[in-house]
Amino acid sequence: MAGKVLRGEEINDTFYGMVFQDSDVAKWLEAVAYSLIIFPDKELEAKADEVIELVKGAQDSDGYLNTYYTIKDKDKRWTNLLEGHELYCSGHMIEAAVSYFKATGKDTLLKVMCKNADHIYDHFITKKNDGIPGHPEIELALLRLYEVTENKNYLELAKYFVDTRGQNPDFFIEEAKKRDWKVWGMIPEDTDYNQSSKPVREQFDAVGHSVRAVYLYTAMAHLSALTDDKELKNACDKLWESITQRRMYITGAIGSTHMGEAFTVDYNLPNDTVYGETCASIGLIFFAQKMLEIDGDSKYADIMELALYNTVLAGMQLDGKRFFYVNPLEVIPGISGVAATHKHVLPKRPEWYACA
Repeated sequence: MAGKVLRGEEINDTFYGMVFQDSDVAKWLEAVAYSLIIFPDKELEAKADEVIELVKGAQDSDGYLNTYYTIKDKDKRWTNLLEGHELYCSGHMIEAAVSYFKATGKDTLLKVMCKNADHIYDHFITKKNDGIPGHPEIELALLRLYEVTENKNYLELAKYFVDTRGQNPDFFIEEAKKRDWKVWGMIPEDTDYNQSSKPVREQFDAVGHSVRAVYLYTAMAHLSALTDDKELKNACDKLWESITQRRMYITGAIGSTHMGEAFTVDYNLPNDTVYGETCASIGLIFFAQKMLEIDGDSKYADIMELALYNTVLAGMQLDGKRFFYVNPLEVIPGISGVAATHKHVLPKRPEWYACA
Protein backbone atom coordinates (compact mmCIF):
# COMPACT_ATOMS: atom_id res chain seq x y z
CA MET A 1 0.00 0.00 0.00
CA ALA A 2 3.04 2.27 0.32
CA GLY A 3 2.94 5.03 -2.23
CA LYS A 4 -0.83 4.84 -2.85
CA VAL A 5 -2.25 8.31 -3.23
CA LEU A 6 -5.66 9.17 -1.79
CA ARG A 7 -7.05 12.69 -2.19
CA GLY A 8 -3.55 13.99 -2.92
CA GLU A 9 -1.98 12.42 0.15
CA GLU A 10 0.39 9.46 0.10
CA ILE A 11 -0.64 6.56 2.31
CA ASN A 12 2.15 4.72 4.11
CA ASP A 13 2.30 1.19 5.46
CA THR A 14 0.94 1.96 8.92
CA PHE A 15 -2.43 1.32 10.47
CA TYR A 16 -3.60 3.02 13.63
CA GLY A 17 -5.89 1.52 16.24
CA MET A 18 -7.85 -1.68 16.65
CA VAL A 19 -8.38 -4.16 13.81
CA PHE A 20 -12.01 -3.00 13.74
CA GLN A 21 -11.24 0.73 13.77
CA ASP A 22 -13.21 1.31 10.55
CA SER A 23 -16.38 0.55 12.47
CA ASP A 24 -15.92 3.67 14.60
CA VAL A 25 -16.06 5.82 11.46
CA ALA A 26 -19.19 3.94 10.42
CA LYS A 27 -20.89 4.45 13.78
CA TRP A 28 -20.05 8.16 13.66
CA LEU A 29 -21.60 8.46 10.19
CA GLU A 30 -24.71 6.62 11.32
CA ALA A 31 -25.01 8.91 14.34
CA VAL A 32 -24.63 11.95 12.08
CA ALA A 33 -27.47 10.66 9.92
CA TYR A 34 -29.83 10.39 12.90
CA SER A 35 -28.76 13.80 14.16
CA LEU A 36 -29.39 15.44 10.79
CA ILE A 37 -32.96 14.18 10.76
CA ILE A 38 -33.72 16.01 14.01
CA PHE A 39 -31.19 18.85 13.83
CA PRO A 40 -30.39 19.83 10.20
CA ASP A 41 -26.82 21.09 10.07
CA LYS A 42 -25.17 21.94 6.73
CA GLU A 43 -21.70 22.10 8.23
CA LEU A 44 -22.00 18.68 9.86
CA GLU A 45 -23.49 17.22 6.69
CA ALA A 46 -20.59 18.62 4.64
CA LYS A 47 -18.12 17.04 7.06
CA ALA A 48 -19.90 13.69 6.72
CA ASP A 49 -19.84 13.99 2.93
CA GLU A 50 -16.08 14.57 3.13
CA VAL A 51 -15.63 11.45 5.26
CA ILE A 52 -17.78 9.45 2.84
CA GLU A 53 -15.46 10.48 0.00
CA LEU A 54 -12.54 9.12 2.04
CA VAL A 55 -14.39 5.84 2.54
CA LYS A 56 -15.14 5.66 -1.18
CA GLY A 57 -11.48 6.29 -1.97
CA ALA A 58 -10.40 3.46 0.34
CA GLN A 59 -12.50 0.83 -1.45
CA ASP A 60 -10.72 -1.64 -3.69
CA SER A 61 -11.87 -2.14 -7.28
CA ASP A 62 -13.43 -5.51 -6.42
CA GLY A 63 -15.59 -3.94 -3.72
CA TYR A 64 -13.51 -5.01 -0.73
CA LEU A 65 -13.43 -2.37 2.00
CA ASN A 66 -11.37 -2.66 5.17
CA THR A 67 -8.39 -0.40 5.80
CA TYR A 68 -6.64 -2.79 8.20
CA TYR A 69 -6.33 -5.47 5.54
CA THR A 70 -5.78 -3.02 2.69
CA ILE A 71 -2.95 -1.15 4.42
CA LYS A 72 -1.44 -3.81 6.66
CA ASP A 73 -2.27 -7.42 5.80
CA LYS A 74 -3.72 -7.62 2.30
CA ASP A 75 -2.73 -11.27 1.87
CA LYS A 76 -4.68 -12.27 4.98
CA ARG A 77 -8.16 -11.28 3.83
CA TRP A 78 -10.99 -13.64 4.77
CA THR A 79 -8.60 -16.04 6.55
CA ASN A 80 -9.45 -15.12 10.14
CA LEU A 81 -13.20 -14.70 10.44
CA LEU A 82 -12.92 -15.53 14.14
CA GLU A 83 -10.99 -12.38 15.03
CA GLY A 84 -10.57 -10.24 11.92
CA HIS A 85 -13.85 -8.27 12.11
CA GLU A 86 -14.02 -7.78 8.33
CA LEU A 87 -17.71 -8.66 8.20
CA TYR A 88 -18.37 -6.70 11.38
CA CYS A 89 -16.86 -3.52 9.91
CA SER A 90 -18.79 -3.99 6.67
CA GLY A 91 -21.97 -4.41 8.65
CA HIS A 92 -21.58 -1.16 10.53
CA MET A 93 -20.69 0.75 7.35
CA ILE A 94 -23.73 -0.73 5.62
CA GLU A 95 -25.89 0.51 8.48
CA ALA A 96 -24.29 3.94 8.14
CA ALA A 97 -24.98 3.94 4.41
CA VAL A 98 -28.64 3.02 4.85
CA SER A 99 -29.15 5.60 7.58
CA TYR A 100 -27.38 8.38 5.68
CA PHE A 101 -29.40 7.65 2.55
CA LYS A 102 -32.64 7.80 4.51
CA ALA A 103 -31.61 11.01 6.24
CA THR A 104 -30.25 12.94 3.27
CA GLY A 105 -31.27 11.14 0.10
CA LYS A 106 -27.58 10.96 -0.86
CA ASP A 107 -26.55 7.56 -2.18
CA THR A 108 -22.76 7.78 -2.54
CA LEU A 109 -22.07 5.65 0.53
CA LEU A 110 -25.01 3.39 -0.26
CA LYS A 111 -23.50 2.59 -3.67
CA VAL A 112 -20.11 1.95 -2.04
CA MET A 113 -21.63 -0.51 0.41
CA CYS A 114 -23.78 -2.22 -2.19
CA LYS A 115 -20.56 -2.88 -4.09
CA ASN A 116 -19.01 -4.17 -0.87
CA ALA A 117 -22.02 -6.41 -0.17
CA ASP A 118 -21.81 -7.73 -3.74
CA HIS A 119 -18.15 -8.61 -3.12
CA ILE A 120 -19.07 -10.48 0.07
CA TYR A 121 -21.91 -12.27 -1.74
CA ASP A 122 -19.48 -13.34 -4.47
CA HIS A 123 -16.97 -14.66 -1.91
CA PHE A 124 -19.39 -16.67 0.23
CA ILE A 125 -22.29 -17.53 -2.07
CA THR A 126 -21.01 -17.53 -5.66
CA LYS A 127 -17.55 -18.93 -4.89
CA LYS A 128 -18.89 -21.03 -2.00
CA ASN A 129 -16.25 -20.14 0.58
CA ASP A 130 -17.52 -21.41 3.92
CA GLY A 131 -17.69 -19.02 6.82
CA ILE A 132 -19.61 -17.12 9.46
CA PRO A 133 -18.80 -13.83 11.17
CA GLY A 134 -16.85 -14.17 14.40
CA HIS A 135 -18.71 -11.08 15.60
CA PRO A 136 -22.32 -10.99 14.39
CA GLU A 137 -23.39 -7.63 12.91
CA ILE A 138 -23.42 -7.92 9.15
CA GLU A 139 -26.51 -10.13 9.33
CA LEU A 140 -28.76 -7.39 10.67
CA ALA A 141 -27.10 -4.79 8.39
CA LEU A 142 -27.75 -6.83 5.24
CA LEU A 143 -31.42 -7.09 6.16
CA ARG A 144 -31.60 -3.30 6.44
CA LEU A 145 -29.83 -3.01 3.07
CA TYR A 146 -32.28 -5.47 1.53
CA GLU A 147 -35.25 -3.43 2.71
CA VAL A 148 -33.86 -0.28 1.10
CA THR A 149 -32.61 -1.79 -2.18
CA GLU A 150 -34.95 -4.80 -2.54
CA ASN A 151 -31.92 -6.74 -3.80
CA LYS A 152 -32.71 -10.35 -2.87
CA ASN A 153 -29.01 -11.26 -2.84
CA TYR A 154 -28.64 -9.34 0.40
CA LEU A 155 -31.52 -11.25 1.99
CA GLU A 156 -29.99 -14.52 0.78
CA LEU A 157 -26.58 -13.59 2.18
CA ALA A 158 -28.01 -12.60 5.56
CA LYS A 159 -29.96 -15.86 5.68
CA TYR A 160 -26.81 -17.80 4.81
CA PHE A 161 -24.87 -16.28 7.71
CA VAL A 162 -27.74 -16.89 10.17
CA ASP A 163 -28.49 -20.43 9.00
CA THR A 164 -24.84 -21.50 8.77
CA ARG A 165 -23.91 -20.47 12.32
CA GLY A 166 -23.55 -23.52 14.54
CA GLN A 167 -24.01 -26.05 11.75
CA ASN A 168 -20.31 -26.87 12.13
CA PRO A 169 -19.26 -25.99 15.70
CA ASP A 170 -15.65 -26.78 14.75
CA PHE A 171 -15.49 -24.21 11.96
CA PHE A 172 -13.28 -21.72 13.82
CA ILE A 173 -11.02 -24.54 15.05
CA GLU A 174 -10.53 -25.72 11.47
CA GLU A 175 -9.96 -22.15 10.30
CA ALA A 176 -7.28 -21.55 12.96
CA LYS A 177 -5.36 -24.64 11.85
CA LYS A 178 -4.97 -23.16 8.36
CA ARG A 179 -3.11 -20.03 9.49
CA ASP A 180 -0.03 -19.21 11.55
CA TRP A 181 -1.13 -15.79 12.83
CA LYS A 182 -3.68 -14.31 15.19
CA VAL A 183 -5.09 -10.92 16.19
CA TRP A 184 -6.10 -11.37 19.83
CA GLY A 185 -5.45 -14.99 20.60
CA MET A 186 -9.13 -15.87 20.90
CA ILE A 187 -9.85 -19.48 21.75
CA PRO A 188 -11.55 -21.08 18.72
CA GLU A 189 -12.79 -23.95 20.89
CA ASP A 190 -14.97 -21.55 22.92
CA THR A 191 -17.97 -21.81 20.64
CA ASP A 192 -20.40 -20.43 23.22
CA TYR A 193 -18.48 -17.15 23.16
CA ASN A 194 -19.61 -16.41 19.60
CA GLN A 195 -22.91 -18.34 19.70
CA SER A 196 -21.73 -21.07 17.32
CA SER A 197 -22.13 -24.17 19.52
CA LYS A 198 -25.37 -25.20 17.82
CA PRO A 199 -27.65 -24.05 15.01
CA VAL A 200 -29.53 -20.85 15.86
CA ARG A 201 -32.93 -22.54 15.83
CA GLU A 202 -31.72 -24.77 18.66
CA GLN A 203 -30.34 -21.91 20.79
CA PHE A 204 -32.70 -21.23 23.68
CA ASP A 205 -30.32 -19.89 26.36
CA ALA A 206 -28.45 -16.63 25.90
CA VAL A 207 -24.74 -17.46 26.07
CA GLY A 208 -21.36 -15.96 25.33
CA HIS A 209 -20.31 -12.40 24.54
CA SER A 210 -23.45 -10.39 25.25
CA VAL A 211 -23.04 -7.80 22.46
CA ARG A 212 -22.45 -10.48 19.85
CA ALA A 213 -25.45 -12.37 21.15
CA VAL A 214 -28.01 -9.58 20.91
CA TYR A 215 -26.72 -8.47 17.50
CA LEU A 216 -27.31 -12.03 16.30
CA TYR A 217 -30.72 -12.26 17.95
CA THR A 218 -31.75 -8.96 16.33
CA ALA A 219 -30.94 -10.40 12.92
CA MET A 220 -32.77 -13.62 13.75
CA ALA A 221 -35.90 -11.72 14.73
CA HIS A 222 -35.80 -9.52 11.64
CA LEU A 223 -35.17 -12.50 9.35
CA SER A 224 -38.01 -14.47 10.93
CA ALA A 225 -40.38 -11.61 10.12
CA LEU A 226 -39.17 -11.17 6.53
CA THR A 227 -39.36 -14.90 5.74
CA ASP A 228 -42.21 -15.92 8.06
CA ASP A 229 -39.89 -18.44 9.72
CA LYS A 230 -41.85 -19.60 12.75
CA GLU A 231 -39.08 -21.91 13.98
CA LEU A 232 -36.65 -19.01 14.01
CA LYS A 233 -39.20 -16.82 15.77
CA ASN A 234 -39.67 -19.53 18.42
CA ALA A 235 -35.92 -19.48 19.11
CA CYS A 236 -36.11 -15.68 19.47
CA ASP A 237 -38.96 -16.03 21.96
CA LYS A 238 -36.94 -18.49 24.03
CA LEU A 239 -33.83 -16.31 23.92
CA TRP A 240 -35.84 -13.24 24.91
CA GLU A 241 -37.18 -15.09 27.91
CA SER A 242 -33.71 -16.36 28.82
CA ILE A 243 -32.33 -12.82 28.85
CA THR A 244 -35.14 -10.85 30.42
CA GLN A 245 -36.33 -13.38 32.97
CA ARG A 246 -33.06 -14.95 34.11
CA ARG A 247 -29.94 -13.18 32.82
CA MET A 248 -30.64 -9.43 32.96
CA TYR A 249 -30.03 -6.88 35.69
CA ILE A 250 -32.79 -4.69 37.10
CA THR A 251 -31.29 -1.82 35.09
CA GLY A 252 -31.59 -3.59 31.74
CA ALA A 253 -27.84 -4.34 31.78
CA ILE A 254 -26.67 -7.69 30.39
CA GLY A 255 -23.37 -9.54 30.60
CA SER A 256 -22.59 -10.39 34.20
CA THR A 257 -18.89 -11.18 33.89
CA HIS A 258 -15.86 -9.35 32.48
CA MET A 259 -14.44 -12.72 31.41
CA GLY A 260 -15.61 -12.72 27.82
CA GLU A 261 -17.95 -9.78 28.50
CA ALA A 262 -20.52 -12.50 28.71
CA PHE A 263 -23.68 -14.05 30.01
CA THR A 264 -23.00 -16.75 32.60
CA VAL A 265 -25.81 -18.88 34.07
CA ASP A 266 -29.33 -18.20 35.27
CA TYR A 267 -29.65 -15.69 38.12
CA ASN A 268 -25.89 -15.14 38.43
CA LEU A 269 -26.04 -11.34 38.58
CA PRO A 270 -23.39 -9.96 40.97
CA ASN A 271 -23.62 -6.21 41.53
CA ASP A 272 -19.98 -5.46 42.34
CA THR A 273 -18.34 -7.35 39.46
CA VAL A 274 -21.04 -6.74 36.84
CA TYR A 275 -19.86 -6.02 33.32
CA GLY A 276 -23.11 -4.58 31.95
CA GLU A 277 -21.50 -3.13 28.83
CA THR A 278 -23.25 -0.07 27.42
CA CYS A 279 -23.03 -1.59 23.93
CA ALA A 280 -24.84 -4.70 25.13
CA SER A 281 -27.85 -2.75 26.36
CA ILE A 282 -27.93 -0.88 23.05
CA GLY A 283 -27.99 -4.26 21.31
CA LEU A 284 -30.75 -5.43 23.64
CA ILE A 285 -32.79 -2.42 22.52
CA PHE A 286 -32.21 -3.46 18.88
CA PHE A 287 -33.49 -6.96 19.68
CA ALA A 288 -36.48 -5.57 21.58
CA GLN A 289 -37.32 -3.22 18.74
CA LYS A 290 -37.49 -6.05 16.20
CA MET A 291 -39.57 -8.21 18.56
CA LEU A 292 -41.91 -5.27 19.12
CA GLU A 293 -42.35 -4.83 15.37
CA ILE A 294 -43.31 -8.51 15.07
CA ASP A 295 -45.61 -8.93 18.07
CA GLY A 296 -46.63 -5.42 19.11
CA ASP A 297 -46.40 -6.55 22.75
CA SER A 298 -45.69 -3.73 25.19
CA LYS A 299 -43.27 -5.93 27.16
CA TYR A 300 -40.66 -5.27 24.47
CA ALA A 301 -41.14 -1.51 24.72
CA ASP A 302 -40.82 -1.79 28.50
CA ILE A 303 -37.38 -3.37 28.17
CA MET A 304 -36.35 -0.76 25.60
CA GLU A 305 -37.20 1.97 28.11
CA LEU A 306 -35.55 0.14 30.99
CA ALA A 307 -32.26 -0.34 29.14
CA LEU A 308 -32.27 3.13 27.60
CA TYR A 309 -32.92 5.10 30.78
CA ASN A 310 -30.81 3.06 33.18
CA THR A 311 -27.81 1.77 31.24
CA VAL A 312 -27.48 3.38 27.81
CA LEU A 313 -27.92 6.96 29.01
CA ALA A 314 -25.80 6.25 32.08
CA GLY A 315 -23.02 5.21 29.72
CA MET A 316 -22.37 8.84 28.82
CA GLN A 317 -21.84 11.90 31.01
CA LEU A 318 -24.31 14.76 30.46
CA ASP A 319 -21.72 16.90 28.69
CA GLY A 320 -20.78 14.02 26.38
CA LYS A 321 -17.13 14.03 27.40
CA ARG A 322 -16.84 10.99 29.68
CA PHE A 323 -18.12 7.45 29.30
CA PHE A 324 -18.81 4.19 31.08
CA TYR A 325 -17.92 1.06 29.12
CA VAL A 326 -18.86 -1.00 32.17
CA ASN A 327 -21.94 0.04 34.16
CA PRO A 328 -21.49 -0.95 37.84
CA LEU A 329 -24.39 -1.37 40.23
CA GLU A 330 -22.12 -1.31 43.26
CA VAL A 331 -18.81 0.47 43.81
CA ILE A 332 -16.57 -0.45 46.73
CA PRO A 333 -14.03 2.27 47.66
CA GLY A 334 -10.47 0.99 47.47
CA ILE A 335 -11.52 -2.19 45.66
CA SER A 336 -13.49 -1.17 42.56
CA GLY A 337 -11.09 -0.26 39.76
CA VAL A 338 -8.15 -1.45 41.89
CA ALA A 339 -8.35 -5.13 42.84
CA ALA A 340 -7.74 -7.62 40.04
CA THR A 341 -11.25 -9.01 40.39
CA HIS A 342 -12.77 -5.51 40.17
CA LYS A 343 -10.31 -3.77 37.82
CA HIS A 344 -13.00 -3.24 35.19
CA VAL A 345 -15.48 -1.63 37.61
CA LEU A 346 -14.42 2.01 37.42
CA PRO A 347 -15.86 4.47 39.98
CA LYS A 348 -15.66 7.39 37.51
CA ARG A 349 -16.33 7.68 33.80
CA PRO A 350 -13.05 7.83 31.81
CA GLU A 351 -12.54 10.34 29.01
CA TRP A 352 -11.31 7.85 26.42
CA TYR A 353 -11.15 4.16 25.54
CA ALA A 354 -8.85 2.60 22.97
CA CYS A 355 -11.86 0.44 22.09
CA ALA A 356 -14.50 3.13 21.67
